[in-house]
Amino acid sequence: MGQPSEILAIVAILSIVTVEFGGHALLRFVTGDRDRLGEFRERFFRAGHAHAGVLLVLSLVYLLYLPRAAFPEGLEWLCGSALLAGVLAQSGGFFLHLAIGKQGRRSPGTALTRAGALLLASALIALAAGLASAL
Repeated sequence: MGQPSEILAIVAILSIVTVEFGGHALLRFVTGDRDRLGEFRERFFRAGHAHAGVLLVLSLVYLLYLPRAAFPEGLEWLCGSALLAGVLAQSGGFFLHLAIGKQGRRSPGTALTRAGALLLASALIALAAGLASAL
């Protein structure tokens, strides 16, 4: 079996394909090929789509640096998985809010987005600490 950073990178790369599909769907909504989403839903679709794309590219960079932190394999799995879970939660929260949220109100989607941000921050801080201690 491969290293955590190698396997998680495959997951991230394949996840980018879903972002590409989302871009296609968004384009169809905004160009009128499908029913319009409305301003509120379109805004959250764009936010979820953009966050997913940018954060997945960040995850590829993260996974390149993860082996340099000299963590035990279990901690590499934990940190890399927390990062990808954070990407999914933060971007997915926008889509969940799009589906069930109301304008100007919190929803489980906004809570999920915040939880994703905490997971991302934790994974990034862990990697920074690991890299600093490996100097």
